[in-house]
Amino acid sequence: MDYLTQRQIQRIHNLGGERNANRILWEARDFLSNFRNGLEKVYYLNKLGRMRVDCEIARNKTMNIDHFLLRNQLWIHLKMPHTWTNEVKIIVGDTSIICDAKYITSDKTPVFVEVDIAQPMVKNIKKIHKYNRFKELTNQKFHVLWVTQLESRRSKLKELSNGLSSAVYTANDIM
Repeated sequence: MDYLTQRQIQRIHNLGGERNANRILWEARDFLSNFRNGLEKVYYLNKLGRMRVDCEIARNKTMNIDHFLLRNQLWIHLKMPHTWTNEVKIIVGDTSIICDAKYITSDKTPVFVEVDIAQPMVKNIKKIHKYNRFKELTNQKFHVLWVTQLESRRSKLKELSNGLSSAVYTANDIM
């Protein structure tokens, strides 16, 4: 995971209370950088931390932070699937798509994750058409999992995904 809030770190590592999580983050301060996003601090590895865990990818504050945090929250909610991979490009025939994440269930079904923060619904419609095209071309079983911040988008995404094996979560469902 690239960016995590104190609450997400606390849940992932089963750190108990907030005070204990804050104590551990304080002890790791030499290896972490942070910034505020709303009322929460967002943590990521700094240069020393990346050297310590042999990570070559440098992270900085980004405009997509809400997108990353919501995706990470879904990963935590789903009990941290070990096959989870972020930003996966899928190519079937002449159709390709980059899903926000992908993982495989215990029954070997691929699940493609789409995070909808504030993108236009037209982009979501295009993605759904591509998933329908994948279904036509492969005739293989897969699942599309949407997570959105807006309750109003849930019914629209469910309606548009009709015919696909899919589910829609809102941020409130997974917090």
